[in-house]
Amino acid sequence: MTHLLTIVLMMGDQTGGKGGSPFGMIIPLVLIVVVFYFFMIRPQTKRTKEAKKFREGLKKGDKVITIGGIHGKIVETQDTTFTIETEGQGRLRIEKSAVASGTSNPELLGENK
Repeated sequence: MTHLLTIVLMMGDQTGGKGGSPFGMIIPLVLIVVVFYFFMIRPQTKRTKEAKKFREGLKKGDKVITIGGIHGKIVETQDTTFTIETEGQGRLRIEKSAVASGTSNPELLGENK
């Protein structure tokens, strides 16, 4: 971005002496950056914050689905990991960032128990 800005400023007035300003060429670039921020960067930041808040709110007994598709129930929580119990009483330690969804309501995760 700084290289592009430098090139634009070095070009100067190339309008054939009609009095154009190099800042008139910068305005579209600034508008593009603003559009990228509001339509791409800001929504992604919001989703990341919501996912972090969701994972921090999970507690013992909640049903979760990992990003790998493993269904389980949280039996222990640590700082950065969960221990989940899967069907057949198997236990897995997973990173908190590996949880895709979860709820304390088993019917929402497709369990009919």
